[in-house]
Amino acid sequence: MDRADVEAWVDRYVRAWESNDPAEIGDLFTEDARYFTAPHREPWTGREGIIEGWLGRKDEPGSWSFRWEIRAVCEDFGFVRCWISYPQEEHDYSSLWEIALDDEGRCSEFVEWFMEIKRKT
Repeated sequence: MDRADVEAWVDRYVRAWESNDPAEIGDLFTEDARYFTAPHREPWTGREGIIEGWLGRKDEPGSWSFRWEIRAVCEDFGFVRCWISYPQEEHDYSSLWEIALDDEGRCSEFVEWFMEIKRKT
């Protein structure tokens, strides 16, 4: 895995986030993937479980903004720093994603660590 692989995967993730299309979501993940949405929560497991979890708490298109940068790639993991804003909320999010990709560019494990950041007024 290299930076281009991670960049391509995040680009596909953002497209799936914008569309909430089950096929686009499912194409991101391996059949047995695990998706950790937050510390101390059980992960969504398997492609179908991830699609179900994603759509169960989906964000509507246009309700968020997102920027990101790759912080590191080592062996089978990519580390991506993200900033997410939901204008309707009082805070933004700063996140670190751990992404494990297989040889086909699908994620087998996704871990999101996030913090709420109060907006400056």
